[in-house]
This record gives sequence, C-alpha cells and structure tokens, in this order.
Amino acid sequence: MTEARSKRWVIGALVALSLAILSAPTLVVLGASFTAGNIIAFPPDGLSLKWYAKVAGAADLRQAFWRSLQVALICTAISIPVGTLVGLALANYRVRFANLLQVYLLLPFTIPLIGSGIGLMLLFGEAGVLGSLWPVGVAACVINLPFMIWAVSASAGALDPDLELAASMCGAPPLQTFLLVTVPAVAPGIITGSLLMFILALNEFLVSLLLVDARTVTLPVQIYNSIRSIITPDLAAISVVFIACAALAILALDRLVGLDIFLKSK
Repeated sequence: MTEARSKRWVIGALVALSLAILSAPTLVVLGASFTAGNIIAFPPDGLSLKWYAKVAGAADLRQAFWRSLQVALICTAISIPVGTLVGLALANYRVRFANLLQVYLLLPFTIPLIGSGIGLMLLFGEAGVLGSLWPVGVAACVINLPFMIWAVSASAGALDPDLELAASMCGAPPLQTFLLVTVPAVAPGIITGSLLMFILALNEFLVSLLLVDARTVTLPVQIYNSIRSIITPDLAAISVVFIACAALAILALDRLVGLDIFLKSK
C-alpha cells in the first residue's frame, strides 16, 4: 500500500513539474502583456490594458493578422481535399510503395525547415509569384500536410468497411457512397486535421519570412521585425492573441470531435 502511494506521489510530482514547465512561458507572456510600464517585464509593473488597446488601434498589426488569417484559410482549404483523399487511400487501399510514401511524409520533419523554405522560395520565384499571400498558404500546406493525412488515416482505420459495402448493395453509386457514408464516418479526422493545419499555418514564421515582401508581411514576421529593435509590451499582448486563437481551436476540437477521440487518434 505504501509503495503504491509513493508511486502515485512520484507520478503526481512529475506531472505537476511538467505542467509548470509547459505553462511557464505562457504565464510569463500573459502577465507581461498587462504591465502598466513601458518596457516588457515580469512580474508586471502594475496592471493595465493599455497595450491591448494599442494593439487594437495599430493598423499595421491588424493588417498583418488579417494576412496571417488568409494564409491559414488558404492552407486549410487546400489540405482538406488533398489530405482526406490521400489519408483514405493509404488506409483503405493497397498502395504501391506505401512504406516509401510513409517515409516521404516524414521528410518535412527531418529536413531542416530552412531548406524547405529556400526550395519553395526558388520555386515560387521562378513562377514570379513571390510577395503574394497564396504561395505562403500553399507552402504551409506542403510542409504540414502529414498532420492532415495522419488524422484522416487514423479515422479511416477505424471505419467499418461493411458500411460502404452496404451502401453499394443498396444501389448507391460510388460518389454518393463517398459523400454520404465515407466522409461523415471520417469527419472526426477531417475536423482534427483541419484545425491543426489552420493553427500551424496561422503561426508559420520561417516560410512566411522567405516568401513575403515588406508590403505583405504576416503577423509572425511583423512581430519578428519589431523585436529586432526593441521588445515592448504590445508584442506580449499580440502573442496572447495567438494563444487565444490556439485555445479557441482546442475548444472547437473538444466540442466538435472530443479531445478523447482526438488523443486516441494520435
């Protein structure tokens, strides 16, 4: 009994330590965003909402945030059909060189991001589209697409093949079976992957830095350009906005799919 209790205490202490380490950066940024002083500091020098008011009134930050939102929407719109079809194909069909394809999907995580970014910059530069927003969305999709594919594959792996067979035996054509049976069945994976792609694209920095120009900077690039001179509390406030967007995505995931289903799919 004593040994079991000691084990619970050790596990609880490790969990608490992990949570403290993971939460510390967020809590520091959150506290610094409410400082009443003119320099970023933690603990904050008094409490004030003036930096949030400054962020709300900064036209350049609002425009940069809107550009990041456009990039995230473009990335998500591309990843949904592409990732869904590839995920279903890998889960339901015997694809030639499937193992090689699985290894290929790991390349974005093994190749340094700067290498992928430079390659995409050269590709879009040859096409003459550098400086536009849609190449940034495409690039974010290319780099993060494995997340979408894996999420859909996990849902498709749990799909009962008899459902599609029953629809076919009832006379449903293949397209109708796909839209009314297969897609709803793997919807948790599609929703999970879509939210992941949206957040990853919204926060994309390095690729955005290489593909945009001074007139079309996204919010992460705008923040980077600002901190090169001086770090002010308004940057902490805009970072809290990013944290809030991620929290809303997690809340939407919990309401639409359920975090328990999402964690099992991983």
